[in-house]
Amino acid sequence: MIEERRQGAYERIYDQLGPLIRDKSPNLIAGMATLCAVLHAKLKHHFWTGFYFMAGDDELHVGPYQGSVACQVLKGKGVCLAAAQRKAAVVVPDVEAFPGHIACDSRSKSEIVIPLIKNGTVVAVLDIDSEKLAQFDDDDIEPLSRIVSLLERLA
Repeated sequence: MIEERRQGAYERIYDQLGPLIRDKSPNLIAGMATLCAVLHAKLKHHFWTGFYFMAGDDELHVGPYQGSVACQVLKGKGVCLAAAQRKAAVVVPDVEAFPGHIACDSRSKSEIVIPLIKNGTVVAVLDIDSEKLAQFDDDDIEPLSRIVSLLERLA
């Protein structure tokens, strides 16, 4: 269960990002970059915030992100691909326990991935990693999905 303080932060972030993305983002890349910058600056329980674009049925390519250097290509396995294939968010309290986890940064201990879906097709996924175990749970899914949904019109 996410703490009340984090829930309030999600609401403030949504309110801040709404006009930025709706009124000022000229394209999907700009919207994603803005979303990552705000989430990364405002939420301190993670160290990597970014997007991966779908590139075929079992491959993703890095998009806008904040944090340490990312894996450029994710192929055939991993949390991001699982979320894309399921067309649903995936919460991983301990990445070591997730079969096929791809370790782009050895500090990653827990992760949440939210798909960006347009007309039934996954365009990209938002991936957030924490250096602490169990930093995300099912209560993070709805507010993060709502934030990601701001990008749908640009996708």
